[in-house]
Amino acid sequence: MGELIGYARCSTVLQDLTAQAEILAGLGVSNDRIYLDKGLTGTNRERPGLGQALAAVRAGDTLVVPKLDRLARSVPDARDIGDTLVQRGVRLSLGGSIYDPADPMSKMFFNMLAVFAEFEADLLKMRTREGMAIARSRGKLKGRAPKLSARQQSELVRMHGTGEYTIAELMEVFSVGRATVYRVLARAGAAADRA
Repeated sequence: MGELIGYARCSTVLQDLTAQAEILAGLGVSNDRIYLDKGLTGTNRERPGLGQALAAVRAGDTLVVPKLDRLARSVPDARDIGDTLVQRGVRLSLGGSIYDPADPMSKMFFNMLAVFAEFEADLLKMRTREGMAIARSRGKLKGRAPKLSARQQSELVRMHGTGEYTIAELMEVFSVGRATVYRVLARAGAAADRA
């Protein structure tokens, strides 16, 4: 029998992975074989911990996750990950229950869990949008504060206009990223066009 490789995930950096890690340990996964993602949603396939876990499993191994929604939050992703593991000869354990795609009942159960995980993610998105719309209508959601004050933005535009400063130098002077510099310059250009 191969190794047990664990994977756990939480959506925000404020959440704690201790409970999931304890579940994985209880299922026989050693601490050094548990891969984690913190602050990443299950709808995002580009997760470093998931990539490492999938790279770590070999034929005969078992990927262990506490619940399917920790692995994927959409039916296509869950099926894709499950099918990929099966093709590689890797078993998938969902909280201790082994997913067997050859067994119709196991396959049905897996797909139902995936549907519920996707449904739950969709409900969360809908509630968030509704809450933001209510906050916006009450004037409580104004968006992110700009990184630079109006004076700093004017100075950045002025300095750029002299031709003496590169974008990298402006980034360093104002302690902002490249995107912020370009955004300030684009807004200034659009304002000039309207004038």
